[in-house]
Amino acid sequence: MELYTRTEAVTNIPWYYIAAIDQYERNVRQARRDIPKAEGLTGIYFKEEQWTGVLNPNKQDENPKTIALFNGLGTDGDGDGKASLKSDEDVLFSFAKFLLAYGTDHDNLKIGLWNYYKRDKAVRIIIGKADIYKHYGRLNLDEHAFPVPLNSTYSYRNTWGDARGWGGRRIHEGTDIFAGYGVPVRATSYGIVEMKGWNKYGGWRVGIRDINNNYHYYAHLSGFAKDLKVGQIVEPGLMIGGVGSSGYGPPGTSGKFPPHLHYGMYKDNGISEWSYDPYPHLKLWERQERKRK
Repeated sequence: MELYTRTEAVTNIPWYYIAAIDQYERNVRQARRDIPKAEGLTGIYFKEEQWTGVLNPNKQDENPKTIALFNGLGTDGDGDGKASLKSDEDVLFSFAKFLLAYGTDHDNLKIGLWNYYKRDKAVRIIIGKADIYKHYGRLNLDEHAFPVPLNSTYSYRNTWGDARGWGGRRIHEGTDIFAGYGVPVRATSYGIVEMKGWNKYGGWRVGIRDINNNYHYYAHLSGFAKDLKVGQIVEPGLMIGGVGSSGYGPPGTSGKFPPHLHYGMYKDNGISEWSYDPYPHLKLWERQERKRK
């Protein structure tokens, strides 16, 4: 937080945008094998040719003047006369300086982010993270909750990857939590609602993106919590709907299977998004919540 606020003081770019960019890049690096893992505090990754300049013959150049001569992005952020990829302040300031060319207000920062990433989804995820950080005013947002109340009657087992036949052969991309019709369904993480509506497979469903680039998918709901809307910030334990049996048909179809919550998790790595097994996370969050109680 100190690094973010220090960068804000120099550039006038609000700290929560800088934190959101850093967190997005950190999560991307954790999910990719073609990018080296972060060694410092910041997760932002610059390729050497980005940092020093594509035509710069010295790819380890740390001289701000020659880097600028070759149109590299590297700058001196900590005042030591060097533009070093190993300096967290240099890295944060260099990214912030790139954005400064577009402006410091929300709309221009979005334009700057798009010109850097050339990916609408990356911009949307970063802006969502910034909204969450701004809303809570802090960085420690890693607490989780189990999707249904622990005092309700429910059951689940690991069925991720099992075959499914309705609508064509496919695998089960989630864990089914069986519970009574209308049992509250809760957000498991701090995040932002990306999607709400009907799907012929999932019925009434909600999609929430958390602070770690994970997309949480809640399907077969009986309905939505009052006033729940796309763009809304949620936190662990907040009711978002109820357990139901909707789906497998046009809007309004229900009752083709016992009521349950289909809970899926998807990871974005800056290029694509894929499903992974939520069962270990559900078991962990269930234990953690019981311990807190």
